[in-house]
Amino acid sequence: MNMKVILVLVIVIFLGFLGFLGLSLNNNPQLLPSVLEGKMIPEFSASQLENPNVNLTQASIQGPALINVWATWCPTCRSEHQMLNLLSQNGIPIYGISYKDEPALALDWLKELGNPYVFNINDAQGKLGIDLGVYGAPETFFINKDGLIVHRHVGDINPDNWKASLAKIWDLTNAK
Repeated sequence: MNMKVILVLVIVIFLGFLGFLGLSLNNNPQLLPSVLEGKMIPEFSASQLENPNVNLTQASIQGPALINVWATWCPTCRSEHQMLNLLSQNGIPIYGISYKDEPALALDWLKELGNPYVFNINDAQGKLGIDLGVYGAPETFFINKDGLIVHRHVGDINPDNWKASLAKIWDLTNAK
């Protein structure tokens, strides 16, 4: 193989890499698609974190509400928690999914930071998280009065993104 062919191949590969990188820079990681938007919360059966003798199902969650996936091992969940307490104090129902966590650690966390949740689903094995298509914590699902998922938010809820867009989504969710 002569040097000109090798040089052309190197340039083509390099330009291809630059094109891929340029397209990737326009992606918003908070806009991960959810195949569940417009669909019901998946069927599940799991124990309540606060009272393991209580079995929870899809019917236990009443919308409109937020479903927040959280864990004690998640530093972003800790920074988000104060905002969830505020939303709960302002009358927004939030159901928690304690995701791939130790129940004792999760209960201690709620005692320390406050409990904004109507109740928490103990998803220690991550099965419900898989059914919801969760990539990690935190993630929050907006559900309407019929239990349909109308929006999925990946990452923390904070005052800035709540004010910029999520409050409007909540208002629309609440109206449906």
